[in-house]
Amino acid sequence: MTAPEMSDSQCEALFVSSLQESEPVSAEVARAAISRTIELLGPEGCACRMAQEFGDHPEAARDRMRWIRTLTATMLASPAAPDGGAFCRPARRRVVSRRC
Repeated sequence: MTAPEMSDSQCEALFVSSLQESEPVSAEVARAAISRTIELLGPEGCACRMAQEFGDHPEAARDRMRWIRTLTATMLASPAAPDGGAFCRPARRRVVSRRC
């Protein structure tokens, strides 16, 4: 049995959201941040900002992605998730149609 997965866009939105590892983050807060960030930047904007962070600050981006993966693992256990929560899929290359 495999765990449900979060879409790449949702994972990227969480990565570029204003949430910080130094603050306690519930699954509900994380879901709200995902929605807000996608609404503000759109899926392409989230992908562009994440790519920029990995280009500009690879070590910090790596550490943030580790935290995001830990956070999504806790979301899996949250009963508030209608789908049981999610994990981020590994990053894959994709073409973004508009300029970052």
